[in-house]
Amino acid sequence: MYKTRKKIALIAINVLSIIFVSAITILLIPARRSSDPSLYTLIVAGVVILATLFWGNRIKNYAISKIKSKTIETGETVLLNEFINSIRSCYSLEDFNSAIADILEKQGDCSVMLVDRSKNYILYNSPNRVTTSEYVRNKLDQYFTDAWRDGFFFFDRHIGVTSNFKKARGFFLCYEQQHLYVFCRYTRLFDLDVYQRLYEEYKRFVTRTRTISTLSEISATTKEWEQLAITQQSFLPQKIPNISKLKIATYFRPLVNVSGDYFSILPIDQNKTLLMLGDVSGKGLPAALIMGLVMNTVKIIEDKEDLVGVIHAIDKAIKGMHLQDKYTVLFLSVIDTEKMSIRYINASMSDPIILSPSPDGYRIKPLTSNASLVGILDMGDVTVQEKRLFRGDTILMATDGVSEVMDDDGVELGDTDIYKKTLIAGAAKTPQEFVDDIVDLIMKYNGDKKLHDDVTMMIAKVGY
Repeated sequence: MYKTRKKIALIAINVLSIIFVSAITILLIPARRSSDPSLYTLIVAGVVILATLFWGNRIKNYAISKIKSKTIETGETVLLNEFINSIRSCYSLEDFNSAIADILEKQGDCSVMLVDRSKNYILYNSPNRVTTSEYVRNKLDQYFTDAWRDGFFFFDRHIGVTSNFKKARGFFLCYEQQHLYVFCRYTRLFDLDVYQRLYEEYKRFVTRTRTISTLSEISATTKEWEQLAITQQSFLPQKIPNISKLKIATYFRPLVNVSGDYFSILPIDQNKTLLMLGDVSGKGLPAALIMGLVMNTVKIIEDKEDLVGVIHAIDKAIKGMHLQDKYTVLFLSVIDTEKMSIRYINASMSDPIILSPSPDGYRIKPLTSNASLVGILDMGDVTVQEKRLFRGDTILMATDGVSEVMDDDGVELGDTDIYKKTLIAGAAKTPQEFVDDIVDLIMKYNGDKKLHDDVTMMIAKVGY
């Protein structure tokens, strides 16, 4: 309904704009070839055409907004929109069940059943005669087996799949053998476009809860720590994506099998890339759990350019885990190689810098902190900083395991001239060569002794 109305509205507006511009052109410009139009007439015609394009675009946006309001954001469809928004903050089966009870059952008078078809185990069942009916359960078991394909579907009053949307008495979502059945007598009143969004959010929820469950199960026995480390590292980029005008190199060395350090490289479009690097407080399993949660939260967020929204989502997710004294520091940025800019939020990371070429050599520009710790304090208002980038600029992000490496006298590497000289000398090299130089310096400065912290860094060079 929404897409159909939107398409009709756009066609109508475009046709009217063409007719209007054509009429104005005919009136203003003489038809006879011997009579050339004056400069004034041409200017007026051009202004009219530009004005028509401008206001036509404004009218399009207004029409689309009104259509969306009337189809997706009003009426019965509001119920499913509210349920979709609620799923986004669900990190456990208990959270999901509460969303079902509060929205679909209480507000929507729907009956719901959630079944794990891989085990034929009912995870949730509304306490009413529909979903507790033996007839209904037998029909569901008969028609919708564990081999059912992923997607969203509609069923009729006989609980068979129907393609006639108007006769539907409910719908169900299937993703990796997790079946969600919703019995709703007014299913036909929901806008059709909402189901795809609901299905996508349901997929994210299933993936998210399985991720957390996997980490928790693996950590139950100490002999599985190596497997936990492998699982945790699978969250990190397995290879650096090929990005135009942006070369990146990374280094990740956990102190033990598992780590609280993390980084992510997520291309948004051909010009914009999200870069993130952070460090969870503490060590071991709790830090690894938070690390996995942060990575998954950022991965599933649709609008990755909304840095404020991303960092608030991370903050909410960590607080929702209720792990005492667990938080993260992180550097979150979007690099735009077309505008040549970096937009960022630095949540208490101490080391991010830009090394920028100048006639006197490379200058160090710090990307100072502009947000508090994430996941433990009230974040308050968060602002996004923006800096201009130049061809050849090198961005260095590193956890404190780099700068806080100590020599035998207890002097931290980040406070030494040799560290600064290494940064300036490495800025002209490729990102991988630069990473190798810093790693070599860390090992030599530490005297080849055992490190006392995780070491993670990311280097990005702009314009190449």
